[in-house]
Amino acid sequence: MIRKISLLALLGLFVFSCKSKKKVTYGQKNRTYEVTVKKEGGDENPEKDALNTLPEDDGKFVRYEIGSVDAYIDLFSETAQLEMKAYGIPASITLAQGLLESGLGKGELALKTNNHFGIKCHTNWTGDYELHDDDEKDECFRKYNHPMYSYRDHSVFLSTRSRYAFLFELDEDDYKGWAKGLRKAGYATDKKYPQKLISLIERYELYQYDTQEGSSARQKEVEVLTTTDGSTGNSRITAETPAEVTSESVKPITHVVVKGDSLWALSRKYGVTVAQLRKLNNMSGNGLSIGQLLVVKQSR
Repeated sequence: MIRKISLLALLGLFVFSCKSKKKVTYGQKNRTYEVTVKKEGGDENPEKDALNTLPEDDGKFVRYEIGSVDAYIDLFSETAQLEMKAYGIPASITLAQGLLESGLGKGELALKTNNHFGIKCHTNWTGDYELHDDDEKDECFRKYNHPMYSYRDHSVFLSTRSRYAFLFELDEDDYKGWAKGLRKAGYATDKKYPQKLISLIERYELYQYDTQEGSSARQKEVEVLTTTDGSTGNSRITAETPAEVTSESVKPITHVVVKGDSLWALSRKYGVTVAQLRKLNNMSGNGLSIGQLLVVKQSR
């Protein structure tokens, strides 16, 4: 009997050790951040990843300087469509979330990390990271050398968590259902989050990328100038959508509100008055909310 009890105890200890977790400590700027990593593996989905294989990371951090909403869309619409093909998330939703969460790629976190979706480290992240004040001080956010890896993690994040599973039963062009469902599943706490996504999708006709024809529907060229910082080897990319010489009206210049923005600061940035900003956006006060889309200049 004693031998049987000892054998069972040893077996239990072996099983427990196989399922145990290891802790990895990251150090940065005289701080450490401890992340628990499951031995069973991360979020990878090899079958879906194979449908859209990303280029190998060359280790160089690429910094994008994006001049407009149109330039952002032109840069990342194809990536969003490829992710849709591999994972089933509407490209319109992915683009709208990227625009909103990254503040048009100009937000402080996006500039430091190329993380366009505000994805936190969670317990299965072993890559580079950045500590950034969000809901709490010094929260751990994933860092990427190129935004396309952020787009991939966004796809994996949504497709591997059970709380979002019901979204994949919706049609790929049901962007309204997806926008409302993301809020329902807890992706964002902002009650206006669905409407913000829908507003971006409809204002910039992002729904066109939910179809195969969408990639060719937008016939705009993006001037991309790449320069290399000789001291770091990192790349800086400036993307602007050239002005079209037509008689049609050009879309107004817009700004997606990020943390720390104010009407006064935006008036200085864009060379307009606070009164003009209020008038352009039918505002009676000075209050702004993160993710709000503001018209900052009229089209010429």
